[in-house]
Amino acid sequence: MNLLFPRFPVGQLPAMIRIALVGAAVAGTYGALHDQISYAISPEYFTKLKAPQFWYADFGWPERVFAAEVGFIACAAVGLCAGWFLARAGLTAIPTPARRKHLAIAFGIMLLTTMLSGLTGGLIGWAVTRQSDLSSWSEFQRLLELNDLPGFVIVAYLHAAGYIGALVGLLLAIWYIRYRCTAATRNPI
Repeated sequence: MNLLFPRFPVGQLPAMIRIALVGAAVAGTYGALHDQISYAISPEYFTKLKAPQFWYADFGWPERVFAAEVGFIACAAVGLCAGWFLARAGLTAIPTPARRKHLAIAFGIMLLTTMLSGLTGGLIGWAVTRQSDLSSWSEFQRLLELNDLPGFVIVAYLHAAGYIGALVGLLLAIWYIRYRCTAATRNPI
């Protein structure tokens, strides 16, 4: 496969698009729920950092709804890409009945890895706020006029670790799909 100009059978394109859209829906839903937890820890993370970044999605609804929108949009984009990469990794080569099962397992791998990584990041952020000097965050505090710096730091760690977890989860899910494709060619279903 040429990485700059990938080739695939055109007949697989509809399935690839469906897989990518499922990825967007799953990840977007996760992001909306995840950001409700994040908002509970640090509303300022959304009102002072994310609101300017996602100004186009602010319809004047309550802040919690806006936080869910931000989470959905940000994670849906990641999920769309992840679904596309899973499809390109060979998910469309697996026969349709088994494909659904393997798609669910692949997204389960990603979700579990992302959740565990985010939880770990949140715990690290909590530990940092309890045991460290937060002076390295003073520029954020000054620029964003933060009142609750510890909450902001916890959510920053939580979000950064979540994205790292999504990447690791995607790599594990691609490995799983590649493994299943190899197994399917050795032992057809």
